[in-house]
This record gives sequence, structure tokens and C-alpha cells, in this order.
Amino acid sequence: MKTNPVKRKLAAGEATFGTWLSLGDLYATRALARCGFDWLTLDLEHGAIDWSQAATIFAAIADAGCVPLARVPQGSHDYIKRVLDCGAWGIVVPMVNTVEQARTAIAAAKYPPAGNRSLGGGWHAMNFAATPAEYYAQANDEILVILQTESPTGIDNAEAIYSLPGVDAIFVGPVDLRANMTQSDGTPATDERFEAALQRIVDVGKQTGTPTGMHTMDPQTALRRAEQGMRFIAVGSELAMLTKAAQDVVRVVLPQQAGQDVAKY
Repeated sequence: MKTNPVKRKLAAGEATFGTWLSLGDLYATRALARCGFDWLTLDLEHGAIDWSQAATIFAAIADAGCVPLARVPQGSHDYIKRVLDCGAWGIVVPMVNTVEQARTAIAAAKYPPAGNRSLGGGWHAMNFAATPAEYYAQANDEILVILQTESPTGIDNAEAIYSLPGVDAIFVGPVDLRANMTQSDGTPATDERFEAALQRIVDVGKQTGTPTGMHTMDPQTALRRAEQGMRFIAVGSELAMLTKAAQDVVRVVLPQQAGQDVAKY
């Protein structure tokens, strides 16, 4: 059975870099899976992607030698079981604000006795080049559990959440975190306050021995966050890369028609 190199690198304190898959396009996924990223995360929280499509994409990533991950719509047992049974090698769980939410997500990703994931299916084992029996015996050691800190409440509970057994890394969605830091009168968070929140996340991660990371939009920022101590770092998305490359061309050949950015990630 294959082992999960991203899980090993994170446990060793090494930085890992990947990107987001927003389009759900098989051709684009196969190309990106051969570019050298540590991992690719299929966004099922915000993307219009069905289960059959997701399973095909996870398989294509795994077959190319890259690590397929899935951001689930929420940290429920049903969503987590479904993406793992479809062949993802790990989950990214949004909006984890409490210890109870974290425990629910971790348990859903683990077979008994460590958790309550149901046994069944075959896509998952194929993506690890294993038999179902081998997968059931070893999956708990290979599946990545990434929890997102995206609110002041999540930061307040960070030490307790990050200390839970089974958490492989913490990931910040900067857009949601900044939005959730907006004051009651509508005043947005300043850059200084936002950076202080990120530093607190990194510090708690170091204190608890749990790697942290975040979504960035360019490689220079990704490297700066790695220098800050982050270890699970996303750089843009295939949609962002596509639109940026296209806009660069249009700005040269048709500058009067250059459009707006359409991809946040």
C-alpha cells in the first residue's frame, strides 16, 4: 500500500506546497498533478462538482503520483466519509470553531476504534494501490486531517483544538478569517490586526506541535509564510493561474479590453 508523503513531511516539520482545484476539470487536473506540487485540493465547499467527478479527479491525481485532498462543504460525518470513500487521501475541513466540531471531523476520518468511519467501497483502496483489507488496516495512518481556523472563536479555542490527537495540520482561509474579524459596526480588520491573528495561529501551532498553513495567491507570499513557520501552504488555484495567464496576454495584445480578476483563489 502506498504511503502518504505529505503526512510524513508535515510530521517531520517540512513545508508542503499545493494548489486548489476549483474547476473540477479532468484535463487540467492531470496536467497539474504532474507539475510537482506536493498535493492538490479539490474544493467541494465552493465548487460545483459532483461525486462521480470528484472520484475521477482523486484517481487521476493519485495515479500521477501526487496527493489528492478534498475540502468538504462542512465537517459532518457524511461528507467526510463520502470524499474518503471516493478516494481522497485527506480532508480539509472549513470553519472549525470548537473542540466538538474538531472531534467530529477527526472521528469521521478514522476507522474504529480510533473513530467512527464506516467500512466499505473500493475507490479508496485503488488510489493507494492496495486491497480493501490492506486499506482498512492502514488508512488511519495515511489519511490527512486538516482543520481550518477561520474566525476569532477558532483562534480562541486554538490550543484545545490543535492539541487533539489526529489533527495533522491547521489551515487558514484568509478571506473568511478577515471577514469574521469585522467589528460589529462594520469596521474591517486592519492589516496589523490580521497579521497578529495569523501569528497567534502559528505560535499556537508551534506550541502544540501542530503544523499550520494558509492560502496564498503567489509564490513569493507562499515562501514568506513558510519562513514565518507555516507548513501547509496553498498557492492560488488552477482557475487563478488560468485567468492570470490569459489576462497577461490580453494586457499586451488588447490592453483596452483587459478585464477584471475573476478568481479569488
